[in-house]
Amino acid sequence: MGPIRGFKRRKKAAEKVVDQNNDLPSSSAATVASPLGSQPQPLDWWDEFSKRISGPLSKSKDSKSFESVFRISRKTFNYICSLVKEDMMARQSSFSDQNGKPLSLNDQVAVALRRLSSGESLSIIGDTFGMNQSTVSQVTWRFVEAMEERGLHHLNWPSTEAEMEQIKSKFEKIRGLPNCCGAIDITHIVMTLPTMDPSNNVWFDREKNYSMILQAVVDPQMRFRDVIAGWPGSLSDAVVLRSSGFFKLSEEGKRLNGKKLNILEGTEIREYIIGDAGFPLLPWLFTPYQGKGLTDLQIEFNKRHAATRMVAQMALARLKEMWRIIHGVMWMPDKNRLPRIVLVCCLLHNILIDLEDEALDDMSLSHHHDTGYRRQNCESSDQSALVMRDKLALYLTGKLPP
Repeated sequence: MGPIRGFKRRKKAAEKVVDQNNDLPSSSAATVASPLGSQPQPLDWWDEFSKRISGPLSKSKDSKSFESVFRISRKTFNYICSLVKEDMMARQSSFSDQNGKPLSLNDQVAVALRRLSSGESLSIIGDTFGMNQSTVSQVTWRFVEAMEERGLHHLNWPSTEAEMEQIKSKFEKIRGLPNCCGAIDITHIVMTLPTMDPSNNVWFDREKNYSMILQAVVDPQMRFRDVIAGWPGSLSDAVVLRSSGFFKLSEEGKRLNGKKLNILEGTEIREYIIGDAGFPLLPWLFTPYQGKGLTDLQIEFNKRHAATRMVAQMALARLKEMWRIIHGVMWMPDKNRLPRIVLVCCLLHNILIDLEDEALDDMSLSHHHDTGYRRQNCESSDQSALVMRDKLALYLTGKLPP
């Protein structure tokens, strides 16, 4: 996956919305960085860096453990350094700590990762590592830019039939849904914004918070396969979906256009994703049955649907738990930069999965990622999708006529 289209031009005026399909052309290929082993680092980097830690973190027994401070393994840290090295070190900088000591690549990546993973303020991060707030801010943003350029190949739609077949197989093993290619969900990044500024009203959502939306399509391993971030929280799930590149590609038959499943002579189920009732029912997006008085067959379909959809909820919960800069309430964030920070958090989330980082073993599998937000309901439904959902429900219970 290549660099964001127009990326260089947007460094001075960033887009408010980062849509993987509009901004990240799937036809481009990003260069995979070589392992950091080819660029030896001082063996005692962490021993030296950990001595700089001050403030409350220094009094914690966890301050001596690299994994506790950064919540990732040293192997993953080294790989991330290898990804961003060329971009972060290409430009001359005067980044240094308060003692005037220049910050190495490892120092800079460590500061940025701590900022993203802890969600602590610039002042707390600066006090912890002995540097100015402005240095923490600039280093973190340079890291975000470098990850956008070098890490995008970790977030892409399956490019081969074999890869997609593996995804379908894993989804089917959850609760039997065949030919399913993804689960979609939306979460809110909550912000504190000045209430007196009328231009902020668009960010005021139905739960009376200021928020920004992240929409994500997830595979069975909780890996993000498609994301869009930046739309105001006042918009409904359905509107955000219809505004996304994923919707356009799917409607045009350029996505979810692989093998169809023959469930009955003359009846085929195309590739599809699943989402909750906040999304419209479409030929390529199956939502649960709504309303009262559902039949046993419909109830059974909803149970299977909910159990399979859980991977998207858990992925978003893990994203916010791991990268706490987007968890809780953000204090007056730059709304132009925030979508790009969210994207980089999604890239880091995927990197941990791709590298099978041991840190994931210690994380709880919660599915609560939008606390305080009620489920939305979308009444929109495609007639052909209604028919296909019914046939799929019959297929799942073995009640299709011979």
